[in-house]
Amino acid sequence: MSIISLTTDFGDLYPAAMKAVILGINPEVRIIDVTHSIRQAGIREGAFALYSLVPYFPAKSVHIGVVDPGVGTSRRALAIKAGPEGEGQFFVGPDNGLIIPAARRLGNMEVYEITNKEIMLNSEISATFHGRDIFAPVGARLSKGMPVETVGDKISDFVDLDFENFGVDRQFLVGEVVYSDNFGNVITNIPEAAVLKFRTFGSQVEVNGRKVSFVQTYGFVGQGDALALIGSHGFLELAVNKGNAALQFGLRSGDPVAIRVL
Repeated sequence: MSIISLTTDFGDLYPAAMKAVILGINPEVRIIDVTHSIRQAGIREGAFALYSLVPYFPAKSVHIGVVDPGVGTSRRALAIKAGPEGEGQFFVGPDNGLIIPAARRLGNMEVYEITNKEIMLNSEISATFHGRDIFAPVGARLSKGMPVETVGDKISDFVDLDFENFGVDRQFLVGEVVYSDNFGNVITNIPEAAVLKFRTFGSQVEVNGRKVSFVQTYGFVGQGDALALIGSHGFLELAVNKGNAALQFGLRSGDPVAIRVL
């Protein structure tokens, strides 16, 4: 059975329309909701959500991402094939960087612009709902084995997005918040290797002027205490044991983070 994942900022109602279109084309496909709770127009958040999960999907999965503040403008629509030959996965979404980090993580990325109107929904394309009229039908057709080259021409000038734009400034690791989950854990773009180069577990760091323990997991600090750890995604994460780090630190997606090595 083929798999299609959905990642959007739509909340309720609109994902159902996309699913209806997908099932109308491929009624045998299994649809997995990554999340529909991305902050409105939160492209980096949506990109991280998909990036963090894509290695665990089987070969030939199709991932449709729609966080699309530029819908209806001249921004392009993309389809991507990535991963080992014969074991790759597919990505469909707007040309705003949303699906690039996840595809790049799999390697061997081939990016195509969707221009073939025959594979879009058989009706007039809405200026505000390309998720339903372009991305859903294209993703459904890819899940049925349509060659990705069918969508249009290969391109190389796509909009890029990279989580690795962190820096080292003397005693500081400088990065940004890329995601805050439902527990209030704050995920930064500072990778594990950069942190472990300067700190070992059981030591302390200073986060935006506040000292916290750098430990392996939440239970190594007391209830209500703040901590820093390496999350399952491989990036530095700020948390509060049985609390909300996003609220305590006053951080949200896109905010800068400075980690001082004590």
